[in-house]
Amino acid sequence: MDTSIEERLKVVEAAIAELKQQNAHPEPNWIEQITGSFKDDPIFDEVLAYGREFRGADRPQLQSKC
Repeated sequence: MDTSIEERLKVVEAAIAELKQQNAHPEPNWIEQITGSFKDDPIFDEVLAYGREFRGADRPQLQSKC
């Protein structure tokens, strides 16, 4: 290694500055963008009901003891 500590430090500082710049403008969170987009949509409510029914189909049925 022929590079001096000062030169290596400059490289590290430049890399940190680049990372800070990238972090200053983060991409929008896709979950936040779609949250609420199906609010009051009857078709989505139907899809949720089908999903609950599908997941419940694999559960054992409780039998009452009478």
